[in-house]
Amino acid sequence: MFLPQLLSSIRQLLRGSMGSRFGNARHGNGLPNSAANGPANGLYTITALGRWSILDAQLPVGSKASLTLIRRVAADKIKTIHVYDFDNTLFQTPLPNPKLWNSTTLGRLGSPDIFVNGGWWHDSRILAATGDGVEREEPRAWNGWWNEKIVELVQLSMKQKDALCVLLTGRSERGFSDLIKRIVTSKGLEFNMMGLKPEVGPNSERFNNTMLFKQAFLKNVMETYKHAQEIRIYEDRPKHVAGFREFLDAYNEQQQTSHSQSTRGPIAAEVIQVADISTNLDPVVEVAEVQHLINSHNAVVGSRSKRGRTERLVIRKTVFFTSYMIKPEDTKRLIALVSPNLPDNEVKYQANAVIITPRPCPPQVLEKIGGMHAKMQWGVMGIGSWENNLWAVSLQPIPPSAPYHTDSNMPSVVIATRRAARPSDVNKIQHWQPIPPENAFAFETEVGEKLCLAEKQAEIH
Repeated sequence: MFLPQLLSSIRQLLRGSMGSRFGNARHGNGLPNSAANGPANGLYTITALGRWSILDAQLPVGSKASLTLIRRVAADKIKTIHVYDFDNTLFQTPLPNPKLWNSTTLGRLGSPDIFVNGGWWHDSRILAATGDGVEREEPRAWNGWWNEKIVELVQLSMKQKDALCVLLTGRSERGFSDLIKRIVTSKGLEFNMMGLKPEVGPNSERFNNTMLFKQAFLKNVMETYKHAQEIRIYEDRPKHVAGFREFLDAYNEQQQTSHSQSTRGPIAAEVIQVADISTNLDPVVEVAEVQHLINSHNAVVGSRSKRGRTERLVIRKTVFFTSYMIKPEDTKRLIALVSPNLPDNEVKYQANAVIITPRPCPPQVLEKIGGMHAKMQWGVMGIGSWENNLWAVSLQPIPPSAPYHTDSNMPSVVIATRRAARPSDVNKIQHWQPIPPENAFAFETEVGEKLCLAEKQAEIH
């Protein structure tokens, strides 16, 4: 749940008292914010609302009549407002990969305050690198990168004549307007409004965070379309779902309990939490893009005076082990092979690597096994366990004469552990139960490192 001061900010916003926070900011008609609760003659107009959208197209209008009538008719026609978040609600947006970065770096990548160029969510190169990159993905409409259920809902909103269809994201207007329009257009989706977070709002507002921007945006939409009877918001992040619900509850409470501050009456509000669909970039692409972030950051701080962020950054690598890496689909097959023998609880599954060395691989061993990224075939042979706390499958190289190196006495893959068992306890297994021929299979592995990358302040000598 949000901090108390955030809820206080919500109530300030709803009372129209933002002028004191934003230096007596003004609405589109030139009136100060302190007048926001007065008569609605021009405070919230379609023209003013259009300044919150990056689209050039006009908002819904009626027949060709006087400009005043066009705005009034448009407001009368809209009965429902549908608001869609972009990242991991409509579009499957890559997140920093927790298998690549340590926890500190994951937090720093997501922060706007570490990199002078903004970090993961503020550099359009990261989003543009989704899939095979924008030049290849745009012609095929980023196929496979959408939440198709939400796409279907957007298409229904597009067809509903009394619905205002809105895309709302905290991505920066300056950095992402063109790219997000290209992504959405490639899919054939059309919105009445597309709201991206501006550096300065239409009424000179400055927003400390994404939630405050989205709440100000929504208030302007609801006040402009006073005849809308409902609003639906689709959002993936639980924290934002809670923030929207608190905001709308406070908005409706004001409309119901305070006649002097009621501006349009309550609105039926529903915030739908969308299941997480996040994914990751290709690891090689991700490391390259983060390195570009760091290079851009270092180029800026290298030319600055001592004021501001001046620390140079580098990527440092820690190797936990070298292994024959197992593909995810083969991990599932291995687990299925052993799962009938596993207890129902406290089990931690692995089955993702045949350990070569629990550290960076010595050059002579790496040369023996064919080098980094060398392929190796294995056949499953037997199932073993140790004290009902560790389960493993023994392996045989294919062909049997193929050169290999493993950290265990017998080539094997640890399938699952529990309690205090460690992967190295696989060497304590004394007996292996042969796998019936009808259940046996072979799989391919690739030599690689389990590593963790961290961006750290560079040492200046």
